[in-house]
Amino acid sequence: MATSLVTGGAGFLGSHLCDELLRRGDRVICVDNLETGSLHNIEHIRADEFTFVNCDITEPYFIEEPIDSVYHLASPASPIDYLRLPLQTLKVGSHGTHHTLGLAKEHRARFLLASTSEVYGDPQVHPQTEDYWGHVNPIGPRGVYDEAKRYAEALTMAYHRQQGVDTAIVRIFNTYGPRMRAHDGRAIPTFLRQALADRQITVYGDGSQTRSFCFVSDLIRGLIALSESGEHQPVNIGNPDEFTLLELAQMVVEVSDSRSEIIYEALPTDDPKQRKPDITRAQELLQWEPKVGLREGLVQTIEESGAEALLGLPS
Repeated sequence: MATSLVTGGAGFLGSHLCDELLRRGDRVICVDNLETGSLHNIEHIRADEFTFVNCDITEPYFIEEPIDSVYHLASPASPIDYLRLPLQTLKVGSHGTHHTLGLAKEHRARFLLASTSEVYGDPQVHPQTEDYWGHVNPIGPRGVYDEAKRYAEALTMAYHRQQGVDTAIVRIFNTYGPRMRAHDGRAIPTFLRQALADRQITVYGDGSQTRSFCFVSDLIRGLIALSESGEHQPVNIGNPDEFTLLELAQMVVEVSDSRSEIIYEALPTDDPKQRKPDITRAQELLQWEPKVGLREGLVQTIEESGAEALLGLPS
């Protein structure tokens, strides 16, 4: 039985990854300090092959038992989090990545860094390919997340080149699905929360900025496929279907049967105008592409989550 360690394993993506690894027969060690993750995301797991470790990886940490794969997902990941926790965001991207790479080196484990499309910043190339270096404001309010992930990528490649660690880097584009936090500030959970309450839906700017939205089950398939490959260079994982935020808001109103009206507010600082992955490398190297369309994924998110969770009500 293979053993996988997942940092950030009690978060939105991490908990889904733990579920899928267990389903595939792995033993899973979930590491999380619960800063933005929640025990609620993993309380359904009853498997003997699952261990939760409450740990802050910005401090050195050690796991005694053998580990075959490390999935490094730990980080505040939404603007509301990294604006509230700027230093923690930088520390987990630097110290946390350094400590987790050291753990992977010690165990001779495959290491996968969960990076982000935010390394491309407000891109001047569209769609974004992995060889695009990005257009990032390093001192803007979003810079703590963007630069933490860019540094984490550089550190990962340095460990691979100098220390011989078997590493991979995934650049994750916007992902959604059950277990999103209702108040995490991103478009889909915000629109769903507002629509289900029949409140006004807030679109920033004129709603013409575009995003691509990947359902969580598709994303998790991509992470595991990349970890199980021999690839070391970055790979985009996301859904290349592109929607304006106004189109997204209108679709949320339709699928939730809401009476909400759409209103417009000023754009946040450094908000990207467009974001769309080129997934050619994922298709060629991993034979991966998304299966779940946006409308289908929104319906599935509502059905599996339930209104109370999406409204952010206590369970």
